[in-house]
Amino acid sequence: MKKLPIGIQTFSKIIEGDFVYIDKTKHAYDLLTNSGGVYFLSRPRRFGKSLFLDTLKSIFEGRKELFKGLYIEDKWDFEDKYPVLKISFGSGVGNTKESFERDLGGILKDVQQYLKLECESGLTRKACFKHLIQSAYAKYNKKVVILIDEYDKPILDNITDTKVADLMRIELREFYSVIKENDQYIRLVFLTGVSKFSKMSLFSGLNNLEDITLRKKYSTICGYTQSELEASFSDRLDGVDLEEVKKWYNGYNYLGDKVYNPFDILLFFSSNCEFKNYWWSTGNPKFLVDILQMKDYSIPDVVNFEATDEVLDSFDVDTIHLEALLWQTGYLTIKEKYRERNRIKYKLGVPNLEIQFSLNEFFIDTLTDQRTQKIHFQDNLWDVFEKGNLDQLEKELFKIFAGIPYHNFTNNKIAHYEGYYASIIYAYFASLGLETIAEDTTNKGRVDMTLRMNRRTYVFEFKLSEEATNNPMQQIKERKYYEKYLDSKEIYLIGIEFSRSERNIINFAWERYEHH
Repeated sequence: MKKLPIGIQTFSKIIEGDFVYIDKTKHAYDLLTNSGGVYFLSRPRRFGKSLFLDTLKSIFEGRKELFKGLYIEDKWDFEDKYPVLKISFGSGVGNTKESFERDLGGILKDVQQYLKLECESGLTRKACFKHLIQSAYAKYNKKVVILIDEYDKPILDNITDTKVADLMRIELREFYSVIKENDQYIRLVFLTGVSKFSKMSLFSGLNNLEDITLRKKYSTICGYTQSELEASFSDRLDGVDLEEVKKWYNGYNYLGDKVYNPFDILLFFSSNCEFKNYWWSTGNPKFLVDILQMKDYSIPDVVNFEATDEVLDSFDVDTIHLEALLWQTGYLTIKEKYRERNRIKYKLGVPNLEIQFSLNEFFIDTLTDQRTQKIHFQDNLWDVFEKGNLDQLEKELFKIFAGIPYHNFTNNKIAHYEGYYASIIYAYFASLGLETIAEDTTNKGRVDMTLRMNRRTYVFEFKLSEEATNNPMQQIKERKYYEKYLDSKEIYLIGIEFSRSERNIINFAWERYEHH
């Protein structure tokens, strides 16, 4: 049984140490035999980007012995070696111009030692980078390969501080401009990161940048497919419910086969196949808190978002679209690609149960500050839906809103909108792992929310008003929202009205729809 390469990002260490390796060298070969020269790949953290970059490095170094039995072994000329400049911003570069210069200087020092070259003292980081490219070309009489890992981390580390993030963007843009200026010396450039900043803001002049993030051909360049998981971990699958594994950890979609985050799978097997939120627990989505509190985002709208290429690509320091950021960071994925009104559109949603549980618990904490009480509310809600007890549902929801601290209403811009109340209900329901559909489309319009459990369907409509009107229930009936779910054993119609002044439910009406 091969060892699990948890946290190992060095290709040679995995091969020489007899760790499990999922062969991604076909993707590498396809890239290296393409006509393009500057590639960009966006994937969430801990998705295998660094390992793929190091695999490219070993290929260009001509280390054929590492590729025995792999796809590329007999297809690539390993005698044709190239000098490699590998730069990683994975450790960060601080939050000042001085720390950026200092830390980037240390990164370039490592490159100098590797290539046995030296930058004169006093050179700027940009000038040193330029010197290394030209000197490596002259010394080895070969065009240079440039591999840049986590190219965007200095910006993302400071994304909620616009002033610092903009400073990092300026410094990086200046540094990356060297690539275009020295194109004649370069064989290939490959950049990886979490987010895609617009070319104009960060890669001014790099007109030949080829973004392969959503190319079907490279959809599985990082991550494990279902077939890869079953083949490479077959000796660990005895007694494992593969369907449950798929529900928990699969679902990341880059317009090809869906993939698993490798970190989840490796931790799952190393933890005796226990289902936990492995990947989520290693991140710190604090930026979400700041962005949610700054704007009037409705959680149901965010996690069931329809986007265009323009939205997914328009991430920048001063134009942060929460939906695009959630997609790029792996909290949302593409559920469907379709054409509508002559435009390509994407429907986004959570990829799997790990993210559904974790993201919605995070939303509960942010919107309600009920970190310690939420498990009690969640248990009660589960019992309500398991038994179909709608009178008890009213009581439980009332207690949830009554238990929200006053400062959560005053510190959140969203608290002044109907979306705040719908967001809390959605987050609680979705955190149970139940099928919760926001803005559910029917042939008569959109239902605010639908929940399904045990062949029971619950149809919800919400309104924010200062006095009870019963309008939500009337709307459900008039538009016959329930007709979409006539295959259900039981259908419940629920209309809820909230008061901004009361900060709670002022009218809760429900009926069981009788159908045969």
